[in-house]
Amino acid sequence: MVKRKFISTRLLENGMRIDQAIVDGAGRALIAKGVYLDDFQIEYLQAKGVNGVYISEGEEDPEEISIPLYTQEVIKKNRVEDRAKVKLSESVRQRVGEGIQYLYNNTAENNFTEAANNITNELMSAIFENDAIAVDIGMLKVSDEYTFKHSVDVATMAMVIGKQYGLSKDQIREIGITGLLHDVGKSKIPNELLNKPGRLDDDEFALMKQHSLFGFQILKEKDSFSEGILRGVLQHHEKINGEGYPLGVEAGKIHPYAKIISVADIYDALVTERSYKSAFSKRDAVEMIMAMTRDLDMKAMTSFLESVILYSVDSIVQLSNGEKAKVVENNLKYLLRPKVVGIQSGKVYDLAEDIKCANIIIL
Repeated sequence: MVKRKFISTRLLENGMRIDQAIVDGAGRALIAKGVYLDDFQIEYLQAKGVNGVYISEGEEDPEEISIPLYTQEVIKKNRVEDRAKVKLSESVRQRVGEGIQYLYNNTAENNFTEAANNITNELMSAIFENDAIAVDIGMLKVSDEYTFKHSVDVATMAMVIGKQYGLSKDQIREIGITGLLHDVGKSKIPNELLNKPGRLDDDEFALMKQHSLFGFQILKEKDSFSEGILRGVLQHHEKINGEGYPLGVEAGKIHPYAKIISVADIYDALVTERSYKSAFSKRDAVEMIMAMTRDLDMKAMTSFLESVILYSVDSIVQLSNGEKAKVVENNLKYLLRPKVVGIQSGKVYDLAEDIKCANIIIL
């Protein structure tokens, strides 16, 4: 629901969305309606003696946005369906969510391995029943409880990334198990430490960093998990430059499962709000992943970028030029810059290929 209200320019803040156009004496738009204001624009309004402007708050329901007939035709002409995406039904979500909670709360049970295999089979079916080769990262969510949601999100992403990476079906199944269990060692960490609302002190952080080793030990004692799964759990916080933990090994000694899990793990942690940190936007998280060339394996990173969909086709986005637009086609190589069509103008913006769109981004 979008609310429109009048606010004094003295109270404007960076990022507020203006709900009116600011025009000069000739009727030319100086600030377009719908623009997210920056400090320069706010200073301009104040310097020009503008006492106040209308701003809008909240998100519009895409179904309530009126699309002109001409624009509808342009959208239809340019629309290209997204690649086959992982789809988790509500019943699958519930079973997987309950299953992962059982695993993390019952690590000593005799049926632990069987339960892990059953949960992974659910995810395998969701991925292979429609030959999914992509995951809509805006739709991931199984449980509101962080550890369980995070584990399933990481497993789902890792399996799809693994497909792009070139893993076999058996290996994709194994990396699914690795993703589900990569944080199982946290079952050995006190809850008050896991949920501490502030920065960990040195001793607390040293204990927290042991969770991957604890997870390795839990699984090794089962004597039923492959070497790849064990190393994936043990090494998912290692970095290719040797500055990770718990062993500090470099790229050549890190298992491919761990390299893939690391990318999915970092991304999901970035976009998740915790008691001690705010969530980054999905766009910002992707850009941060792209910048981590010293820490992450390039093949794993590239496979991630080519496997995820940030702006699904038919979603409504806000452009930096002030116009709302509908996504009509994603670009495999440039997930931040899909092809979109302006809702009111009907203009096609090929953000990846059209040089005239180089200065336009999705906000």
